[in-house]
Amino acid sequence: METLSQHLEYLGLCGDDTEAEDQILESLNGILLALTEDKQRSFSLLRESGIFLTLAKILKGNPRCAVKAAQVLSEIAKNEEMKKTCIEADLVLTLIPLLESTDQEMLLHAGRAIGRICYDNRDLQEELVKVGVITSLVRILTDYAESEPLVHVDLLALCNLADFDTAKEALSKTKVAEQLVKQLRRAENHERLEIVFEVLQALAENDVLKVQLVEAGVQQVLSEILLRLQGSSQAEDTCIVKAASDLIVSLLLGDGNCGRMVQLGVIHQLLDLLEKHVESGDISVQHAALSALRNLAIPVVNKVQMLEEGVSERIQALLRSEIPPVQFKLLGTLRMLADGQADAAEILGQDPMLLNRLVQWCNANDHVGVRGEANRLLASILRHNRSQEVVKAIQEAQAVKHLVSMTTSKHAALQNEALNALAIASAIDLETLEESFKEAQLVQSLHKLLQDDNTSPEVKYNSMGLLCTLLNSGDLRQEIEADKIKETLEQLCSHSNANVVKEAVTTLQVLRGETSISLPSSS
Repeated sequence: METLSQHLEYLGLCGDDTEAEDQILESLNGILLALTEDKQRSFSLLRESGIFLTLAKILKGNPRCAVKAAQVLSEIAKNEEMKKTCIEADLVLTLIPLLESTDQEMLLHAGRAIGRICYDNRDLQEELVKVGVITSLVRILTDYAESEPLVHVDLLALCNLADFDTAKEALSKTKVAEQLVKQLRRAENHERLEIVFEVLQALAENDVLKVQLVEAGVQQVLSEILLRLQGSSQAEDTCIVKAASDLIVSLLLGDGNCGRMVQLGVIHQLLDLLEKHVESGDISVQHAALSALRNLAIPVVNKVQMLEEGVSERIQALLRSEIPPVQFKLLGTLRMLADGQADAAEILGQDPMLLNRLVQWCNANDHVGVRGEANRLLASILRHNRSQEVVKAIQEAQAVKHLVSMTTSKHAALQNEALNALAIASAIDLETLEESFKEAQLVQSLHKLLQDDNTSPEVKYNSMGLLCTLLNSGDLRQEIEADKIKETLEQLCSHSNANVVKEAVTTLQVLRGETSISLPSSS
């Protein structure tokens, strides 16, 4: 400690003397040695000495000694209490220009010092972004991609800054996506992979960066990582698989760039990945790929391209899986593809193997989610098609009773989907469906919906729309009359909802033969 005091005293007196560089370096080395031997006492002496202003002078004006001064600061900044002193001496702003150095040792120590001083300090981190540190970090990552220590420090810095929107914006104007994908590909240990994943996960919150990452091929590298770790039971590998899967979801979901993603061929890469994992039971990978597929199928422009590229056939081939979460997601993806697409609805609705499988799942009492999604896909196929062949195929698959049962669901949205599907199917080919409707007691189910005060106005409205179509059948008209639905309709003419009242009046007119029946509309 006495030697340390002498070194500090010397630096305080001669620290900015460029002719005494050898002695300055000796004193800086002396500080490092003292910190190794007795940190707490050394920190105490350093705090009292006022040496920080001298260190700032060395960093600014003495290139030969600056590297060692930066190393001293990076060691001092390991201590939580010393950070405040470093901040007060404005050492961060002094260190930042050193990130433009071409000396790797300088970059390493300056980077460590900045990272440690600014760690967990949002204000300082935001200041770093404002003064342009992002550009320096990406340059270092680009120029020294093979230097493990520098890359590590650089990635940690990006990890700490990437949460800021200003940082994401700055990063979107660089080639960071290419560099991160390169680092992801060459990462050889779990720690490095985890750091890269953390940075990528933060960047994937930004639409521009998300597309840049996909353009840089990140999904291909993720696929390679997942396949490499497939079947591993090691806890560390499981964490990496989970992180990679989560990143796939983040990269490919819920933004306005879905069309661009599809154009880049992401869909088939996801299906390739899924096909390789569907037998392995690797749920996290399957979940990621399926969630991405389902959401990519939402935009109309994507549906058309996905259908043209045979995506629905590949998805149907994957339905051999017996894993309920996989079945659930696959059914949801097919439903998204059929939504608003008559051609897709007709193709799916005339596939006997698919329809038989859907009917099996509609009976899957052990898996409520799968059962619900199977019902919704059946309803979607009917709602979006205009083909008599589809109606006949669904009738032959004995699926009608499940749609009738769906009208009594606890969820109004599902009830409406079923009611609209049955109304459209009835308008297309009521004769084919008539017997199934009688067996499933559709008329009685509709009457209960109209009588129940808890039934939503929209469900009541759509129930009456379906009733209007059913009145085209002599047998079903007899059932409607026998069930005394007329009395219920008369009561609904004084309902609080104007749409319900209007539809009740119309349905009564049709029942009495006072008006003709047209294709029902849905509320």
